[in-house]
Amino acid sequence: MSVKEQVLERYSEGAKERQENLCCPVDYDTSLLKMLPQEIIEKDYGCGDPSRYVREGDTVLDLGSGGGKICYMAAHLVGETGSVIGVDMNDDMLALARKYQASMAEQLGGDRVLFHKGHIQDLALGMDAVADYLEENPLDSLDALAAFEVWQQQQRQQNPIVPDNSVDLVVSNCVLNLVAKKDRVQLIQEIFRVLKPGGRVAISDIVSDEFVPEHLQQEADLWTGCISGAFQEKEFMDAFVEQGFKGVGYDKWDAQPWRVVEGIEFRSVTLIADKPASGARMDHGHAAMYKGPYQQIKDDFGNLFPRGERMAVSERVFNYLKNGPLADDFVVIAPAEIKEASSFCEVAGTKRPAAIMKGAVHSAGIDGSEGGCC
Repeated sequence: MSVKEQVLERYSEGAKERQENLCCPVDYDTSLLKMLPQEIIEKDYGCGDPSRYVREGDTVLDLGSGGGKICYMAAHLVGETGSVIGVDMNDDMLALARKYQASMAEQLGGDRVLFHKGHIQDLALGMDAVADYLEENPLDSLDALAAFEVWQQQQRQQNPIVPDNSVDLVVSNCVLNLVAKKDRVQLIQEIFRVLKPGGRVAISDIVSDEFVPEHLQQEADLWTGCISGAFQEKEFMDAFVEQGFKGVGYDKWDAQPWRVVEGIEFRSVTLIADKPASGARMDHGHAAMYKGPYQQIKDDFGNLFPRGERMAVSERVFNYLKNGPLADDFVVIAPAEIKEASSFCEVAGTKRPAAIMKGAVHSAGIDGSEGGCC
């Protein structure tokens, strides 16, 4: 039986009756849980809470959306201007999620969630469309098979279930480790493809402190139980870096392992990362100061930030530092008068002297106070 078949069978069982060993304890926002049907809560399997990274107005994509728990939580958080897409390959889980779609839409004040049947490593091809095609066009000859392959490519290009550059946030809850290893590069490439420039990922999953040996990877119960398919902890980060993501890091790291198998520790983490913004780097006179405590840091864009120094940054980097995961580590400074735009040509380590930034607007973290002194 293939990895895909094993996973489908195990999670179909989980859609019918709760499987305790498919998840580890997670503290969710209780106010969000109150609005969910109990059946969805009981038959949800995860290892983290990526919903806490959702912002109002986001278009959110949930990979391996299962019974729809994170989708419906996200639908509340995105508000009237946002939307949520769930993608899953398991018919029983999709049926559970869709069972409550009308009642959840009534609670939310609008139907903001759309569920697709599809492979998360191929977010362009919808399996419902494939099923419809095959019903009308049986693969009874080599010519029929060739026509089917052409049709699939046309579908991916002309009618993808998730278009290029269309999503603000990709989330997933203990699902990437279920994907066969041969498909993982394509999986992360697909995440990159569908994200808008400047888009984010928040992936809750299980990682291992050592690489999982081959004999454990062959055990179906361990694979479908989110164990033997786990990424090694550095491998997980590197996989996103290699596909062009920036700001890759662990925002959540469980102190205690969820399970230990043959001395290998498996623990829950949440990985965050960003797809770089597009367009030219423009210089409007912005600056950023690293608050410490380290002597200096260097970001993925090559910018160098010595502690306590006002460093010249492009407008794009300014916005990233102001609104991204490093916001609490920096004071970002917008000039009192935005100068006429020019290409940002400053070398790494160029300072913005305080003398030219009098009256500038300072911001020190997303939740920073704007009050005066006392």
